Amino acid sequence: MVMPRSASGLMFTEAVATEAGIDAGKGGNAPAPYSPPLRSIHHRPRSRRVAIDLVGGLDCAGIVGGGLVPFYLFGAPGSFLAQGPILLQGALMTCLLTYLCLRHFGMYDTTRLDDLPVNPERVIAALAIAFIATLGLGIPAQIAGAQMWPWIGHWAASSIILVLAGRGLARETLRAMSRAGAFDTRIAVYGSGALAGRIAAHVEQKNNDLRLVGIFDDRTGARGQTAQTGQTGQTGQEQIARIDGSFDALMRRGRRGEIDQIIIALPQSAEHRTAELARRLEQLPVSLHVVTHLASDYIQKNSSHKVSSLGPIGLLDIKKKPLSDWGRHVKATEDFIFAGLILVLIMPVLAIVAIAIKLDSPGPVLFRQRRHGLNRRVIEVLKFRTMRVMENGNVVTQATENDPRVTRVGNFLRRTSLDELPQFINVLRGEMSVIGPRPHALVHDDLYGDMLEHYANRHKVKPGITGWAQVNGFRGPTDTADKMRARVDHDLTYIDNWSLWLDLKILAMTIFGGFRGKNAF
Repeated sequence: MVMPRSASGLMFTEAVATEAGIDAGKGGNAPAPYSPPLRSIHHRPRSRRVAIDLVGGLDCAGIVGGGLVPFYLFGAPGSFLAQGPILLQGALMTCLLTYLCLRHFGMYDTTRLDDLPVNPERVIAALAIAFIATLGLGIPAQIAGAQMWPWIGHWAASSIILVLAGRGLARETLRAMSRAGAFDTRIAVYGSGALAGRIAAHVEQKNNDLRLVGIFDDRTGARGQTAQTGQTGQTGQEQIARIDGSFDALMRRGRRGEIDQIIIALPQSAEHRTAELARRLEQLPVSLHVVTHLASDYIQKNSSHKVSSLGPIGLLDIKKKPLSDWGRHVKATEDFIFAGLILVLIMPVLAIVAIAIKLDSPGPVLFRQRRHGLNRRVIEVLKFRTMRVMENGNVVTQATENDPRVTRVGNFLRRTSLDELPQFINVLRGEMSVIGPRPHALVHDDLYGDMLEHYANRHKVKPGITGWAQVNGFRGPTDTADKMRARVDHDLTYIDNWSLWLDLKILAMTIFGGFRGKNAF
């Protein structure tokens, strides 16, 4: 006998059911739509790593704050100006040693955000080890005076109280956020057989911080139907897995940012189909996995894929979600700071260029061109007008050397890349990054997307004003597939190896050599 999914499983809203080809508003055999009261699959989850690192920062703040208490009670032992640097050195050393001890004690476990450990005995032990080690290094001993020892005692006692209080507050905060689903990982499964059912059953268990977005498949007649999972419940009856949409529906929801991980769970006989699905899904900004028994055709040479697991299922990690954990926050901060500072500095240049364009030829100063941003969302990229025409439709002809459409001022702006300066406004609007793959016209995206296999993978991050391809000479017209392939290869290398230092390197290369180029027409 076949049983429906348990009541604790994640149910889907009417909009999702309709997209999957299920008329949620009608009766009959169609399952009723539903939505979880507290947890949602549509919110953007918070990073567990960032949350636990902030707890570590709060612990260190408690230690530094504890050092201010004896300053308030006794004043600095000796001259503050003379002894302050030594005390600061001791405080930093104590913070580092305490953090390392607490980490060793398992007090920074990202899997326990709903029950963050406080453990006063471990906190006291870590602080005791840190203070003893700091004293052993002789840092406070450089400060003479008998008042040092009561000063150290008050510092240690105050630090213990502040660290415990901070962790208690963090525990309640993270517990509330966890219960609200702030740290949930949203998982989609492609496949409708026993493997998909086993994964769905594990994801839908309570208290595992995993949320099932849906089970997707393109089998004829599968959508809206049920498939045997091969799993047996406590009653000895088999459970089933609902097919919630097709591959196209999975792509749409991935582009809308509703998915964190996709697991391809097809049988071993569908190995080549799995390889094709993996290649197509790589363009989404998600983590991609397949079950481990399918680990041959789609593993590229010289790759370093890792193996992980989800409950009873072994997974091969095809790719990680780009800009995860701290990366997203670092990138956003970097863009805001760089774009804001640069716009302030170039205001006079913007005014001069605008006047020159108006004097040189009739037409607007700015040209707005529709291009694809993150997840292929259409954005309007701002540029100084450099041509007598403004192509923004189904036919966009790339500029060539001595192009008659380019104005006199426009020729100078294009060769120096000054026509790109208004895009710093796009960065502040959150549509672009300072560093990233250059956005192409929509018609060119469609053309090369069909021609080059991994072209669409460029849209996993925001487009940039300059990028790794541009500073390596791949700019200007791309009139052949080989030229575009070289540019795409550099863009994908940047995405896979992103770091703050790489962005700083590209920015420096752009400033000191990337504004001019023989291919910029």
